[in-house]
Amino acid sequence: MQEIAPRVYIETSYAGVTLGAINWSHGLILIDAPFRPEDARSWRSSLLNLGGGVDRMLVNLDGHFDRTLGSRLLDCMVIGHEKLVQIFRSRPVTLKAQMAETGSEWELQPTFGSVRWLPPEITFTDRLQVHWDEEQSLILEARFGPNPAAIWAILPGDKVVFVGDAVMPHQPAFLANASIPLWLETLNLLLSADYREYIIISGRGGMVTTSEVKWQIRYLEKAQQLLEELAARRAAVEETESLVKPLLAGITITPENQELYRQRLIHGLRQYYTRHYASMRGEAGGDNAS
Repeated sequence: MQEIAPRVYIETSYAGVTLGAINWSHGLILIDAPFRPEDARSWRSSLLNLGGGVDRMLVNLDGHFDRTLGSRLLDCMVIGHEKLVQIFRSRPVTLKAQMAETGSEWELQPTFGSVRWLPPEITFTDRLQVHWDEEQSLILEARFGPNPAAIWAILPGDKVVFVGDAVMPHQPAFLANASIPLWLETLNLLLSADYREYIIISGRGGMVTTSEVKWQIRYLEKAQQLLEELAARRAAVEETESLVKPLLAGITITPENQELYRQRLIHGLRQYYTRHYASMRGEAGGDNAS
């Protein structure tokens, strides 16, 4: 666990996403959850050493499986965007990892049995302010692009912002439920003067720099250009697989992640093309929540 600002911590050692913890006088505010039961137990044990108030609140930065599978394991109140409720309602209660193909981290783990999803008890549409400390507050804001339920967790007093999957350095993006134009708007905001002095925490990589934010912008612009070129010639959805190689170029990939990242792009490009461009070919679009 790393303290990045007074009473603000991150943890990057668990499978899945970067975790956050804000230790305020009223209690702990947690950012996302580990999906493996053993990691959840370890994380809860580490949090006991922080002391602080007795209450706990968990913020889900979006509806991705990697950050919501373990929410119930942390045994606390959940807060998130209102669209999370709809996402959870559409999900199966049994997960079969051997049949999954979205390129998510949880798919590398042994098969999950029945899952009792934990919808947020507190939801919001655009912006919510949490007052759990006498000196400052936590601001939650909808920042769509990577996911329909994507939000940022902002600490103006400490100049820290948790941006979830808005920035994913050194790995391909999850495109299946994304909107690239909205995503680019979000990233340009992150580069604006409003966030110039902020510590930026990626949901999959811990602290990131502005150069990595700019890399994310270039990556998404490249993906959008390639998809639009396919759409311009009314290509079949199967042809999106030809975009995998150029979108993996320039990313250093370990052997164990080679197939994972490849499958992430195959699934994401197919879903994105179907949802955003199929109507140009007279086809009906679809959507898979991830």
